[in-house]
Amino acid sequence: MSVLTRTVLPVLLLGSLLTGCATHSDGTAPLNQRTWPICSVIGGLVGGGLGALESGGWAAGGAALGIVTGGLICFAQDGDEDSDGVFDRRDRCPDTPENTPVDHRGCPLPQYPVGVKPVEPAPVSEVITLSDAGNVLFAFDKSDLTPAARSQLDALMAKLQNADVVSIKVVGHTDSKGSDAYNQALSERRASSVAAYLLSQGLAPNKLTSEGRGESEPVADNETEEGRAKNRRVELHINR
Repeated sequence: MSVLTRTVLPVLLLGSLLTGCATHSDGTAPLNQRTWPICSVIGGLVGGGLGALESGGWAAGGAALGIVTGGLICFAQDGDEDSDGVFDRRDRCPDTPENTPVDHRGCPLPQYPVGVKPVEPAPVSEVITLSDAGNVLFAFDKSDLTPAARSQLDALMAKLQNADVVSIKVVGHTDSKGSDAYNQALSERRASSVAAYLLSQGLAPNKLTSEGRGESEPVADNETEEGRAKNRRVELHINR
C-alpha cells in the first residue's frame, strides 16, 4: 500500500462516518457546529483505530489526523438550535419558539385569527295569559271556547301572525277541583280547542303546538274562587 493511500484512506473513511452522523435533512443531527469537540474525540478514536490497522506507528498519526479532520467536518455542519426544521446557516429568525410554523427562511409564518362564529341572539319568549279572571274562556267542565274567548283570540291574531314569530305553544291549565287525571285531560282538551281556533283563523300549522298541564302549575290560591279563576287559564308561549 502506497504512502498516499495510507494517508488518504483513513481520512476518507473518517469523513464518510462523521458526515453521515452529522448530516440529517431536518437539522436534528447530534453532530454539528456546536458539538465539534465531540466530533474531534470520535475522529481521534476512529483515526487512531484505522491507523493501528496498518501498524503501531500509524496509530498516533491517524489519531492526530482524525482529531483535526473530525473537528473540521462537524464544524462545517449545520445544526438547528431552535428545532424549527431549518438549518442554522439558513435560519434568518433564530430562537423561534417551539412548535411555531416557519417558512423556508426559518421565520414564523403569519398567524391569522380563526374566524369566530357570531353568537346568535337567544330566542325572545313572550307569554300571553287568558284566564277566567277576566272573561270566562270555557263553560263549566267544557272545552268549547266562549264568544268572549274567541274575541280575545281574534284581537291577538295580527300579533300571532307576525313574520318574526317562530313558534307558538298553547298551554292549558285548570284549578284543583276534581282529580289530577281528570284535570290533566281537561287542560289538554282546552289547549287543543284554542289551537284549533287559531288554525281556523289562518295561523300556520307548522308554528303551533299545544299541551295541557292540569292543576300542576297554579298561579294563585286554589282555596278561593278568585284564585281558582286565575288558575283556569290558557297561556300562549310565543317565541321570536
